[in-house]
Amino acid sequence: MTDEARERKALSSARLRRSRQHLKSADDLLRNNDYADSISRSYYAIFQAARALLAIEGLDSRKHSGVISLFSRHFIKPGRLDKHWGVVLKDARRSREMADYTEIAEFSHQDAAEQIADAEGFIQAVERLITTLV
Repeated sequence: MTDEARERKALSSARLRRSRQHLKSADDLLRNNDYADSISRSYYAIFQAARALLAIEGLDSRKHSGVISLFSRHFIKPGRLDKHWGVVLKDARRSREMADYTEIAEFSHQDAAEQIADAEGFIQAVERLITTLV
């Protein structure tokens, strides 16, 4: 393994750890009935997992839209990951934006719990793919 490949793997691993931390926070917030913040944290769990996968390929973007675009272009469109995960990422981003920036947005326990479940599935799918790439 080259030095560059080791660096990419280390960055990917760090992002996956961060992803899992966000997921734990989302679950803690859910248990405390803080649904909007739970939605936000579970989005970041998904987002960091997407960035972990991009890191393996040496890709990244400074913008959320750029990460989503790269993720779609390199992993969803070529069929390396099921298109369901692209939809999960985009839907989670929309929900997070509503949770963070819309004062009248309301989320239920079910909304937050479903997004946490989606985040767990997303992270697992990313982890499985990463093991085939490194």
